[in-house]
Amino acid sequence: MNAAAIDGLLAALERLPDNVPLRINVAKLLVQAGRHAEAIDHLNLVLAIDANNVETITLLIDASAALSMQGQVGESNLESTDGPSAQPAGDFDWHRAEKELGHSLPAPFVEDAPDGDPQAISVNGEGAGGALFDIDRPVVTLADVGGLEDVKTRLNESFLEPMRNPEVARAFGKSLRGGLLLYGPPGCGKTFMARAVAGELGASFMTATMTDIFDKYIGETEKNLHGIFQAARRAAPAVLLLDEIDAVATKRSTLSGGAAWMRQTVNQMLLELDSMDARNDGLFVLAATNHPWDIDTALLRPGRLDRMLLVLPPDRPAREAILKHHFSSRPIAGIDVKKIAARTEDFSGADLEHVVTSAAEKAMMESLRKGSVQAISMAHVNEALKDIRPSTQSWLQTARNVVEFGNANGSYDELDRYLRARKML
Repeated sequence: MNAAAIDGLLAALERLPDNVPLRINVAKLLVQAGRHAEAIDHLNLVLAIDANNVETITLLIDASAALSMQGQVGESNLESTDGPSAQPAGDFDWHRAEKELGHSLPAPFVEDAPDGDPQAISVNGEGAGGALFDIDRPVVTLADVGGLEDVKTRLNESFLEPMRNPEVARAFGKSLRGGLLLYGPPGCGKTFMARAVAGELGASFMTATMTDIFDKYIGETEKNLHGIFQAARRAAPAVLLLDEIDAVATKRSTLSGGAAWMRQTVNQMLLELDSMDARNDGLFVLAATNHPWDIDTALLRPGRLDRMLLVLPPDRPAREAILKHHFSSRPIAGIDVKKIAARTEDFSGADLEHVVTSAAEKAMMESLRKGSVQAISMAHVNEALKDIRPSTQSWLQTARNVVEFGNANGSYDELDRYLRARKML
């Protein structure tokens, strides 16, 4: 990770010390750079603001474990694994056990899954990977997204079909430029959905995050933002994803004092999105956020991010696909993904990954106790589910307040219908 990019975000944090999304991103980047102690300091500051932030708690656990591991490696004298001495007497031989595992186990899953490429499923919405000007052509499409049929239908009607049939779209006065705001709870696959849109169109795909945009020098942030849009225009037809846009395009009415410098960043964003001329033909801009109510409303006007699409926790077919994906790389026996999916309503993709990881940890500990590999079973999954709750609940509670008191213009009607169907309103 570019140290200058981290320094730029740290400088931004000095001006916006209470910006939780920004501080969490800084912590993530510090973890990636191996600076775990610094990451832990930032995560503790986030918890002082939001003690129930599940993402922060998870990051803190991972960073603490990594820091502890670094200390152990630094203090130990690791031996070569090429000779007999690599496996001390009395230690469990995992390599041999892995080769022997599976000969007498029941089938991994209770029911065979439909044919398909498990690698096509994205669980936590991450993995788009895109540093500045990093452009790729995704091979995933909406067919690779398990479930979420309503979301796919809206994507097709809103812009996929017009983009595939430009002459028909123009005949009906449909512009081939514009943008869409994907919003919903964290960990529900907004980034993967954006990649699938690019795959459907056969378009280039770019991701821009706060790391790519923010700079500690005056004027450089706006220059970075312009450069990102210029690169996307040159790559047209292209899909540009502006990830966690709430941290970049905060409502200008809330900016004051040390944060006033961000107003120019929002103004630059408006200039780039403005479709008064044809510069953005063939460029589709997607933005993703967990907090759409924090975004400057000028970005949501016609010709900019003029459509909002709610990406909710995965439905049951999607949960089954996600679970299959995460179990596929682990030793399992007798796993009934349908039963697990039925018990994990409101779980995000990241939550489901956490269930599988926790079950794997329990199977690992049992293997260590017994001295032989124990495949992950439903008993391990049931134990894991006792301790895990859906992380989307706090987001849905916040969203309920927004819908109840801040939906006068109808922007959150889709969310309103969802909450009413769940009897949360």
